[in-house]
Amino acid sequence: MSKIPVALQLYTVRDQLATDFCGVVKKVAQMGYAGVEFAGTGDLSATEMNDLLGETGLKPVGSHIGLNLFQDQLDEQIAYYKAIGCKYLGIPALPHDYRTTKGFYEIASFMNKVGATLKDEGMTLYYHNHNFEFECVDDVTGMEILLGETDSELVKFEVDVYWVTYAGLDPATFINENAGRLPLIHLKDMIGEGDERTFAEVGEGTIDFEPIFVASEAQGAICYIVEQDRCQRPSLESAQMSADNLKKWGKA
Repeated sequence: MSKIPVALQLYTVRDQLATDFCGVVKKVAQMGYAGVEFAGTGDLSATEMNDLLGETGLKPVGSHIGLNLFQDQLDEQIAYYKAIGCKYLGIPALPHDYRTTKGFYEIASFMNKVGATLKDEGMTLYYHNHNFEFECVDDVTGMEILLGETDSELVKFEVDVYWVTYAGLDPATFINENAGRLPLIHLKDMIGEGDERTFAEVGEGTIDFEPIFVASEAQGAICYIVEQDRCQRPSLESAQMSADNLKKWGKA
Protein backbone atom coordinates (compact mmCIF):
# COMPACT_ATOMS: atom_id res chain seq x y z
CA MET A 1 0.00 0.00 0.00
CA SER A 2 1.40 3.35 -1.01
CA LYS A 3 1.59 5.94 1.71
CA ILE A 4 1.27 8.72 -0.84
CA PRO A 5 -2.19 10.31 -0.57
CA VAL A 6 -4.48 10.68 -3.58
CA ALA A 7 -6.25 13.98 -4.16
CA LEU A 8 -8.71 15.24 -6.76
CA GLN A 9 -8.09 18.34 -8.83
CA LEU A 10 -11.45 20.02 -8.40
CA TYR A 11 -11.32 21.31 -11.97
CA THR A 12 -12.52 17.79 -12.83
CA VAL A 13 -15.93 18.50 -11.28
CA ARG A 14 -16.12 22.22 -12.04
CA ASP A 15 -19.57 21.88 -13.62
CA GLN A 16 -20.97 20.56 -10.34
CA LEU A 17 -19.00 22.95 -8.14
CA ALA A 18 -20.62 25.87 -9.94
CA THR A 19 -23.97 25.06 -8.36
CA ASP A 20 -23.01 23.46 -5.02
CA PHE A 21 -19.37 23.95 -4.08
CA CYS A 22 -19.57 22.67 -0.52
CA GLY A 23 -21.85 19.76 -1.34
CA VAL A 24 -19.60 18.54 -4.13
CA VAL A 25 -16.46 18.78 -1.98
CA LYS A 26 -18.23 16.62 0.60
CA LYS A 27 -19.00 14.07 -2.13
CA VAL A 28 -15.33 14.06 -3.13
CA ALA A 29 -14.40 13.11 0.42
CA GLN A 30 -17.00 10.33 0.40
CA MET A 31 -15.37 8.88 -2.75
CA GLY A 32 -12.25 8.17 -0.74
CA TYR A 33 -10.00 11.00 -1.83
CA ALA A 34 -7.63 12.22 0.87
CA GLY A 35 -7.20 15.74 -0.45
CA VAL A 36 -8.11 18.32 -3.02
CA GLU A 37 -6.23 20.59 -5.37
CA PHE A 38 -8.09 23.81 -5.98
CA ALA A 39 -8.86 25.55 -9.25
CA GLY A 40 -10.95 28.25 -7.63
CA THR A 41 -12.37 28.38 -4.14
CA GLY A 42 -16.06 28.96 -4.73
CA ASP A 43 -15.90 32.44 -3.19
CA LEU A 44 -15.54 30.87 0.25
CA SER A 45 -13.69 32.88 2.84
CA ALA A 46 -10.65 31.29 4.46
CA THR A 47 -12.74 30.63 7.56
CA GLU A 48 -15.49 28.95 5.56
CA MET A 49 -12.95 26.88 3.64
CA ASN A 50 -11.27 25.78 6.84
CA ASP A 51 -14.64 24.69 8.19
CA LEU A 52 -15.34 22.70 5.02
CA LEU A 53 -11.93 21.03 5.04
CA GLY A 54 -12.27 20.24 8.72
CA GLU A 55 -15.71 18.71 8.23
CA THR A 56 -14.59 16.53 5.31
CA GLY A 57 -11.10 15.70 6.51
CA LEU A 58 -9.71 16.66 3.09
CA LYS A 59 -6.20 18.10 2.91
CA PRO A 60 -5.49 21.11 0.67
CA VAL A 61 -2.57 19.74 -1.33
CA GLY A 62 -2.23 22.62 -3.79
CA SER A 63 -4.00 25.21 -5.87
CA HIS A 64 -3.92 26.22 -9.50
CA ILE A 65 -3.81 30.00 -9.66
CA GLY A 66 -3.87 32.02 -12.86
CA LEU A 67 -0.60 33.67 -13.83
CA ASN A 68 -2.29 37.07 -13.61
CA LEU A 69 -3.02 36.48 -9.91
CA PHE A 70 0.61 35.67 -9.24
CA GLN A 71 1.50 38.89 -11.03
CA ASP A 72 -1.14 41.18 -9.52
CA GLN A 73 -2.40 39.67 -6.26
CA LEU A 74 0.44 37.61 -4.83
CA ASP A 75 0.12 38.93 -1.28
CA GLU A 76 -3.60 38.21 -1.22
CA GLN A 77 -3.09 34.68 -2.55
CA ILE A 78 -0.40 33.95 0.01
CA ALA A 79 -2.59 35.20 2.84
CA TYR A 80 -5.59 33.11 1.79
CA TYR A 81 -3.76 29.86 1.23
CA LYS A 82 -1.61 30.20 4.33
CA ALA A 83 -4.82 30.62 6.30
CA ILE A 84 -6.19 27.29 5.03
CA GLY A 85 -2.91 25.40 5.34
CA CYS A 86 -2.24 25.04 1.61
CA LYS A 87 1.52 25.19 1.07
CA TYR A 88 1.75 24.56 -2.68
CA LEU A 89 0.65 27.18 -5.21
CA GLY A 90 0.82 26.36 -8.89
CA ILE A 91 0.81 28.01 -12.29
CA PRO A 92 -1.66 25.85 -14.26
CA ALA A 93 -0.61 26.94 -17.78
CA LEU A 94 0.89 29.83 -19.69
CA PRO A 95 -1.09 32.30 -21.78
CA HIS A 96 -0.33 31.91 -25.49
CA ASP A 97 1.70 35.14 -25.56
CA TYR A 98 4.35 33.50 -23.36
CA ARG A 99 4.70 30.33 -25.43
CA THR A 100 7.86 31.51 -27.18
CA THR A 101 11.53 31.12 -26.35
CA LYS A 102 11.60 34.68 -25.01
CA GLY A 103 8.40 34.09 -23.07
CA PHE A 104 9.67 30.92 -21.41
CA TYR A 105 12.83 32.72 -20.27
CA GLU A 106 10.73 35.57 -18.87
CA ILE A 107 8.47 33.15 -17.01
CA ALA A 108 11.44 31.22 -15.62
CA SER A 109 12.87 34.44 -14.19
CA PHE A 110 9.46 35.39 -12.80
CA MET A 111 9.01 31.97 -11.20
CA ASN A 112 12.35 32.26 -9.42
CA LYS A 113 11.21 35.53 -7.86
CA VAL A 114 7.80 34.20 -6.85
CA GLY A 115 9.35 30.97 -5.64
CA ALA A 116 11.70 32.92 -3.36
CA THR A 117 8.80 34.91 -1.93
CA LEU A 118 6.77 31.76 -1.30
CA LYS A 119 9.71 29.97 0.28
CA ASP A 120 10.09 32.83 2.76
CA GLU A 121 6.45 32.20 3.69
CA GLY A 122 6.95 28.45 4.11
CA MET A 123 5.24 27.74 0.79
CA THR A 124 6.27 26.30 -2.58
CA LEU A 125 5.69 27.36 -6.17
CA TYR A 126 5.06 24.73 -8.82
CA TYR A 127 4.35 24.64 -12.54
CA HIS A 128 1.85 22.28 -14.22
CA ASN A 129 2.70 21.15 -17.73
CA HIS A 130 0.66 20.50 -20.83
CA ASN A 131 2.16 19.28 -24.11
CA PHE A 132 3.17 22.62 -25.63
CA GLU A 133 6.15 22.95 -23.27
CA PHE A 134 7.74 19.97 -25.04
CA GLU A 135 7.55 21.50 -28.51
CA CYS A 136 10.89 22.58 -29.91
CA VAL A 137 11.36 26.27 -30.72
CA ASP A 138 14.77 27.67 -31.66
CA ASP A 139 16.33 24.25 -30.96
CA VAL A 140 15.13 24.20 -27.37
CA THR A 141 11.88 23.24 -25.70
CA GLY A 142 9.96 25.34 -23.24
CA MET A 143 10.30 22.63 -20.62
CA GLU A 144 14.09 22.61 -21.02
CA ILE A 145 14.09 26.35 -20.40
CA LEU A 146 11.78 26.16 -17.40
CA LEU A 147 13.73 23.33 -15.80
CA GLY A 148 17.14 24.74 -16.63
CA GLU A 149 16.53 28.38 -15.78
CA THR A 150 14.69 27.94 -12.48
CA ASP A 151 16.26 27.29 -9.09
CA SER A 152 15.46 23.74 -8.02
CA GLU A 153 15.10 24.97 -4.43
CA LEU A 154 12.54 27.59 -5.38
CA VAL A 155 10.49 26.13 -8.23
CA LYS A 156 8.96 22.65 -8.41
CA PHE A 157 6.92 20.96 -11.11
CA GLU A 158 3.64 19.06 -11.22
CA VAL A 159 4.10 16.51 -13.97
CA ASP A 160 0.93 15.67 -15.89
CA VAL A 161 1.47 12.13 -17.17
CA TYR A 162 -1.22 12.43 -19.85
CA TRP A 163 0.32 15.49 -21.45
CA VAL A 164 3.84 14.08 -21.26
CA THR A 165 2.55 10.99 -23.07
CA TYR A 166 0.66 13.16 -25.57
CA ALA A 167 3.91 14.99 -26.33
CA GLY A 168 5.51 11.67 -27.28
CA LEU A 169 7.63 11.13 -24.17
CA ASP A 170 7.59 8.40 -21.57
CA PRO A 171 6.33 9.88 -18.29
CA ALA A 172 8.26 7.48 -16.04
CA THR A 173 11.49 8.38 -17.84
CA PHE A 174 10.70 12.09 -17.54
CA ILE A 175 10.06 11.67 -13.81
CA ASN A 176 13.31 9.75 -13.33
CA GLU A 177 15.28 12.37 -15.25
CA ASN A 178 13.92 15.16 -13.06
CA ALA A 179 13.95 13.39 -9.72
CA GLY A 180 13.48 15.63 -6.73
CA ARG A 181 11.63 18.39 -8.57
CA LEU A 182 8.25 16.71 -8.94
CA PRO A 183 6.34 16.64 -5.65
CA LEU A 184 2.91 16.48 -7.28
CA ILE A 185 1.90 13.96 -9.95
CA HIS A 186 -1.19 14.50 -12.10
CA LEU A 187 -2.86 11.24 -13.07
CA LYS A 188 -5.18 10.89 -16.04
CA ASP A 189 -5.43 8.21 -18.68
CA MET A 190 -5.61 8.26 -22.48
CA ILE A 191 -7.77 6.59 -25.11
CA GLY A 192 -7.61 6.81 -28.89
CA GLU A 193 -4.73 7.26 -31.28
CA GLY A 194 -3.08 10.14 -33.12
CA ASP A 195 -5.19 13.26 -33.30
CA GLU A 196 -8.11 11.31 -31.83
CA ARG A 197 -6.41 10.86 -28.46
CA THR A 198 -8.40 12.15 -25.53
CA PHE A 199 -8.85 11.86 -21.78
CA ALA A 200 -9.92 8.81 -19.83
CA GLU A 201 -10.30 7.91 -16.20
CA VAL A 202 -7.23 6.46 -14.50
CA GLY A 203 -7.10 2.77 -15.32
CA GLU A 204 -9.49 3.01 -18.25
CA GLY A 205 -7.00 3.77 -21.00
CA THR A 206 -3.62 2.85 -22.40
CA ILE A 207 -1.13 4.57 -20.09
CA ASP A 208 0.99 2.15 -18.06
CA PHE A 209 0.85 3.53 -14.55
CA GLU A 210 3.00 1.01 -12.70
CA PRO A 211 6.36 2.48 -13.85
CA ILE A 212 4.94 5.94 -13.18
CA PHE A 213 4.17 4.97 -9.59
CA VAL A 214 7.62 3.43 -9.13
CA ALA A 215 9.39 6.49 -10.53
CA SER A 216 7.20 8.95 -8.64
CA GLU A 217 7.68 7.29 -5.29
CA ALA A 218 11.41 6.79 -5.79
CA GLN A 219 11.96 10.50 -6.37
CA GLY A 220 9.88 11.70 -3.44
CA ALA A 221 6.40 12.53 -4.73
CA ILE A 222 4.13 13.67 -1.92
CA CYS A 223 0.74 13.38 -3.64
CA TYR A 224 -1.00 11.82 -6.61
CA ILE A 225 -3.71 14.05 -8.04
CA VAL A 226 -6.47 12.79 -10.31
CA GLU A 227 -7.59 15.25 -12.97
CA GLN A 228 -9.86 15.10 -15.98
CA ASP A 229 -9.68 18.08 -18.33
CA ARG A 230 -12.87 16.82 -19.98
CA CYS A 231 -15.00 13.93 -18.81
CA GLN A 232 -16.61 11.37 -21.11
CA ARG A 233 -19.36 10.79 -18.54
CA PRO A 234 -20.84 12.78 -15.62
CA SER A 235 -17.90 14.38 -13.81
CA LEU A 236 -18.64 12.96 -10.37
CA GLU A 237 -18.95 9.49 -11.89
CA SER A 238 -15.63 10.01 -13.63
CA ALA A 239 -13.92 11.05 -10.40
CA GLN A 240 -15.36 8.03 -8.61
CA MET A 241 -14.16 5.65 -11.34
CA SER A 242 -10.57 6.88 -11.08
CA ALA A 243 -10.70 6.61 -7.29
CA ASP A 244 -12.06 3.07 -7.48
CA ASN A 245 -9.32 1.94 -9.87
CA LEU A 246 -6.62 3.47 -7.68
CA LYS A 247 -8.09 1.65 -4.71
CA LYS A 248 -7.90 -1.63 -6.62
CA TRP A 249 -4.21 -0.94 -7.21
CA GLY A 250 -3.63 -0.17 -3.53
CA LYS A 251 -2.94 3.50 -4.21
CA ALA A 252 -5.96 5.05 -2.52
